[in-house]
Amino acid sequence: MTARRNIIDKSLAAKKMRRMALEIIEQNPEEKYIILAGIRESGSVVARNLQKLLEDISTVTIELITVSLDKKDPMTVTLSHTPDLTNKLVIIVDDVANSGRTMLYALKPFLEHRPKKIQTLVLVGRSHNSFPVNTDYVGLSIATTFQEHIIVEVSGEEILGAYLQ
Repeated sequence: MTARRNIIDKSLAAKKMRRMALEIIEQNPEEKYIILAGIRESGSVVARNLQKLLEDISTVTIELITVSLDKKDPMTVTLSHTPDLTNKLVIIVDDVANSGRTMLYALKPFLEHRPKKIQTLVLVGRSHNSFPVNTDYVGLSIATTFQEHIIVEVSGEEILGAYLQ
């Protein structure tokens, strides 16, 4: 088994999350309503943490939904519920961006509606894009080999950190 190498601890994860929340507000000053779509499981925890931060620093109304898909076979994508997406900002949230594949498939249910814009956010981004999906907000960008894996550790609603394996 490959050795575990910590890349983000709990404190740094909290700082990265706060910075991304501030970036969202700075880059979307006209928005009054944001839909955060967390990709199940760890992406949902990241989205819930982001929701709290955004509510603490702004007056924007935040709605949270969960995107469910099998990352190994992502053809079927479901949402926990479908709010009115018309003319709204949707931010798709995940823990790690590897190839862009999960983000690409997660976009599918949102394209059936008319959102104002769709953005993406990850706590950790890798540089192995195989699909044409750019991440708008990245907590930490890291260059890795294809054999290495990044795991974001969560416990309940807490982001404990991330490690490379």
